[in-house]
Amino acid sequence: MDDHPPSGHTNRLAQEPSPYLRQHATNPVDWYPWGDEALARARAENKPILLSVGYSACHWCHVMAHESFEHPDIARLMNEGFINIKVDREERPDLDQIYQGVVQLMGQGGGWPLTVFLTPDLRPFYGGTYFPPSDRYGRPGFPRLLTALRDAWENKADEIEEQAKRFQEGLGELSTHGLDAAPAHLSAEDIVAMGQSMLKRMDPVNGGFGGAPKFPNPMNVALLLRAWRRGGGEPLKAAVFRTLERMALGGIYDQLGGGFHRYSVDERWLVPHFEKMLYDNAQLLHLYSEAEQVESRPLWRKVVEETVEYVRREMTDPAGGFYATQDADSEGEEGKFFVWHPEEVRAALSVGQQADTVLRHFGIKPGGNFEHGATVLEVVVPVEQLAKEQGRPVEAVEKELAEARRVLFLLREQRVKPGRDDKILAGWNGLMIRGLALASRVFDRPDWAKLAADAADFVLAKMWDGKRLLRSYQHGQGRIDGFLEDYGDFASGLTALYQATFDAKYLDAADALAHRAVELFWDEEKQAYLSAPRGQKDLVVAAFSLFDNAFPSGASTLTEAQVTLSALTGDVCHLDQPEHYVAKLHDQLVRNPMGYGHLGLAADSLVDGASGVTFAGTREAVAPLLAAANRTYAPVFSFGWHDTSAPPPARLQELFEGRDPVEGKGAAYLCRGFVCERPITEQGLLAERLVAAPGH
Repeated sequence: MDDHPPSGHTNRLAQEPSPYLRQHATNPVDWYPWGDEALARARAENKPILLSVGYSACHWCHVMAHESFEHPDIARLMNEGFINIKVDREERPDLDQIYQGVVQLMGQGGGWPLTVFLTPDLRPFYGGTYFPPSDRYGRPGFPRLLTALRDAWENKADEIEEQAKRFQEGLGELSTHGLDAAPAHLSAEDIVAMGQSMLKRMDPVNGGFGGAPKFPNPMNVALLLRAWRRGGGEPLKAAVFRTLERMALGGIYDQLGGGFHRYSVDERWLVPHFEKMLYDNAQLLHLYSEAEQVESRPLWRKVVEETVEYVRREMTDPAGGFYATQDADSEGEEGKFFVWHPEEVRAALSVGQQADTVLRHFGIKPGGNFEHGATVLEVVVPVEQLAKEQGRPVEAVEKELAEARRVLFLLREQRVKPGRDDKILAGWNGLMIRGLALASRVFDRPDWAKLAADAADFVLAKMWDGKRLLRSYQHGQGRIDGFLEDYGDFASGLTALYQATFDAKYLDAADALAHRAVELFWDEEKQAYLSAPRGQKDLVVAAFSLFDNAFPSGASTLTEAQVTLSALTGDVCHLDQPEHYVAKLHDQLVRNPMGYGHLGLAADSLVDGASGVTFAGTREAVAPLLAAANRTYAPVFSFGWHDTSAPPPARLQELFEGRDPVEGKGAAYLCRGFVCERPITEQGLLAERLVAAPGH
C-alpha cells in the first residue's frame, strides 16, 4: 500500500469536519482519522500505530506540526514505520483520557500534544507529549525516537509485548483508582477539611494554586468558598478573593476584550497562554457571580459583564450554540493579536494625558513584558492612584480610561484574529449555560438567560432526540455519540437554566438526560460512571470518569444535576447514584481534594440533602423574595417557582401541592433534606434562613 498521502497535496484529514484535523490536511504525513479503516490497516500490515492527540487552540500542537509533521524527512519516517492517526481530543475525550495515562505511568505530566505508540490491538508501548525535531529540552528528537521505536518493533518484539502488557495493566489500575475503597459518609466537616487542605496550596501573594505555570482552577477555588460558608474561617474567603482580584487585574484576563486565557506561564497571572476555552470562561463566569453574592464589588461585575460580552461577540453561533475554543496564535505568532507597543498606543490615542494615563495604567513600557518588546496588558497602576497623582476625580479618570479602552479595542479588531474552533460541543455548551444562568440571576440580566436559553434550545433541537445526545455539531451536522461529560454538563446547565427562566421544559429535558445517563454509563459493580457508553468497542480499557481536571468530569456534573433535580422535582430516585458514588469516593475526596473539585461542590449540596426553595405566587408577588434569593450566596439550594396564576407543570404538580401564597403575599417554602420550614414572606428572613447552618 502507498505510504504517501493521496495526491493533490492533501491527506484524508481534508475530509474531516474537525478544524484541528483539517489543520493537518496538507502535512506530508499519511494521516488517518481514528476509525475502522486505520485500525484494520494496522492489523493487516502488523504495523505499530502512532497516535497524535491535540486540539485546534493548542500552541505546542502547532509547534510540533510545523517542526515535524510538515517536514518531508520526518513524515517519511512516520509513513514508512507507522500507521499515523490524528485525534481531536475535543471529539474523543475518552481516548485522550485513557492514553494520557501512559504518560502519567511513565512519570511525566500529561498534556498536549499527546504522542503515544500502540500495538495494532491498541495497547500502548511508549508515549510522551511534545517531541522536538532534534534532541533538546531534555527530550529525544522525534526522528531519533521514530527510528528507535521502529527498530524495537521489528527486532525486539518480546520487549514491546512486555511493555504493552505492563501499560495495559497500569491503565486498568489508573482507570479504577480509588474505586476499591470502602464507602463512607461524607460530612460537612469533611467539606471544611477539604477546603483547609487546599488552602495550604494557595499562593499567599498572588492567589491561585502553586507557582508557575498557574491555572485558574475555578472549581477548586469555588470549593474553598463552600468550606468558608460551612464555618472554615475568613482565610478561606480571603484566599478566594485574592485569587479572583489578581486574575482580573492580570494578563490572564483580556483587559480590552473580556474573557480569560487558558493559563499563566508565570506565578503572577501576567503572561498567559493566549488560547481562550469555552469551558474556562463558563466556570469563571459562575465563580465571579458567586463572589458577587458573597460580597458585591464593581470588579466582579466588570469581569462578568465583559466576559459575557466576549462570549456573545466571539463564541456564539448565529443559531444559538457556543463555539469551543479560540486559538493562541495569529499570523503564526503566539499572542500577536493581544499585545501592544507604546508607539501603537500613542498613535491611537489623542495627544496628551490620555495616552500617558493608559500607558501607566496597563504598564506598557519600551522593552515590554513579552516577546519582541511587546506588552501583555495588566492593571499595574489602579485608577484611584492615577486620580491621586493627577489631582482629578476618580470618575474622570475612569471615564477617560473607558474611552481609551474602547478606541484600542476597535483598533485591535482590525488585526488578524486568532483562529476559532467552531465545533458546538454539547457538554461545554452545558457548562456555559450553567455559568450564564447564574450570572443572569445574580446581576438581574434576563438577556443573559436568553443567551443561555438560545444555546439550550439549539442543543435540544439539533443534538438530542430524547434517547441519544450527540457530542459535536458542525457544518450543519451532528456527530459522535455523547460521552458522560456531555450528559452531565448539559443536564447541569439545564437545571441552572430552569432556575433562571422557570421554564419547565428545561427541567423535563434535564430529567430525561439524567435518567438516560444512568442507563448508559452507570457501572453497578463499581458504583461509578464510565466515561464512554458501556460496550464502546475501540477502547483498550474501560475508562471511568473520576477526576476533575481543567473541566469537571461528567460524573461530577451529573451528580450535581441529580442532586438539583431531586430538590426541584421532589423525586428522591435522583439521589440513588449520588449517594452511592460520593460514599465510594469519600476517601479520595478527603485525601486528594485538588483532583475532585467539582465533585466536592456536588457532594457539598448532597450533605444537606436536596435543599430547595419553592416560591409561590404571581411573578409580581414573588419578585422581592426571588431578588433576595438571587443576591444570597446559598449554593446548596435549588429554586423553583409555583406560578399560582397558571396550572402547574405535570412534573411539578405533586411538589407544588399545598404550596400557595400566604394572605395574598408571595411565599417561599424552604426545605432541607425533604423537611420543610414554615412559609416565609419577608425578604430579610429568607436571606437569613438561606445562610443559616442546617439545624439552626
